[in-house]
Amino acid sequence: MDSTFFILQILIYLLPKVNSLNFSYPSVFIFGDSNSDTGGLAAGIAFPVGPPNGQTFFQEPAGRFCDGRLIADFLMDAMDLPFINPYLDSVAAPDFQNGCNFATGGSTVLPAKANAISPFSFGIQVAQFIRFKARVLELLANDKKLQEYLPSQDSFGQGLYMIDIGQNDIDGAYYSKSDSQVLALIPTILSELQNGIKKLYEEGARNFWIHNMGPLGCLPRIIAIFGKNTSKLDELQCVGSHNQAAKLFNLQLHALSADFQAEFPEAKVIYVDIYSIKSDLIANYSQYGFKQALAACCGYGGLPLNFDTRIACGETKVLNGTMVTAGACSNTIEYVNWDGNHYTEAANQHVSSQILSGKYLDPPPNVDLHFS
Repeated sequence: MDSTFFILQILIYLLPKVNSLNFSYPSVFIFGDSNSDTGGLAAGIAFPVGPPNGQTFFQEPAGRFCDGRLIADFLMDAMDLPFINPYLDSVAAPDFQNGCNFATGGSTVLPAKANAISPFSFGIQVAQFIRFKARVLELLANDKKLQEYLPSQDSFGQGLYMIDIGQNDIDGAYYSKSDSQVLALIPTILSELQNGIKKLYEEGARNFWIHNMGPLGCLPRIIAIFGKNTSKLDELQCVGSHNQAAKLFNLQLHALSADFQAEFPEAKVIYVDIYSIKSDLIANYSQYGFKQALAACCGYGGLPLNFDTRIACGETKVLNGTMVTAGACSNTIEYVNWDGNHYTEAANQHVSSQILSGKYLDPPPNVDLHFS
């Protein structure tokens, strides 16, 4: 292994541990899509998340659309908290003392359509949380021994509410709408998101981390489908229309966050600029020790994208008369993208370290990232 790359990876690993920010919450409640899903879709609809997913860290599939840990997992590590269990996993270890993950792959902000991968839209996730909280308080009132497995009443108000959703709304819209129609849909998406956040506030939530949308047009799947005409590509060699939509979504999401903070001064709303972190990573990938910015590690077809819409990561099937497998690359830490749609553990680790540096948070932290 290249020594410079090895040193860079060690530094990235250590950054969350040695950052000067006091990032600490008693519990975390996560809402979102596959970027944050730790097993919800696999449990909820038996969606197949098989090998090689999970191979880097868990050595087996762990419900995550990744070779290892997600951004949310690294943030839990930074707080010395265990990974947050998915709400829908009925046969996992029944431990929700430090929070609950309602995120599911494929989820949208707007109510799910009949043909959607996930029926668990943001509104459903919020409703699940409300039921979860009510049930927890009911159980704790009857049996104090359950405090070992369930969040305390105080932790609902002191906990962190992490929200990362909206990508699938924009992504899906492009398959049936024009650029202008997609952009016109954004206020409707954000209105639904705002309604859900207000419901969480009414339930006692006070600490919000709202992640903006990453550069959607830089996903290998999007480039393979919408970027065949090179005139459609931007300076990152990503699909410009999708990235512009993400930027407009983020601009309005930023305004929503500021307006919500002004309307509810008791809340602490942190806007997390994922777009800037990921676009910087893709633009300067070699400086961060990566060798491939836009190719999928787990895919089929070879460079430059190693992605074929006919076969998903881990699948084996006959293509053009030949049995082929979409397998993983030999060294996942060299790749930013995992499967054409999601990032590798190495990329998630980098993104997490940048989040924890405080440089991409608005308002920027003084030192203390713990609000209560």
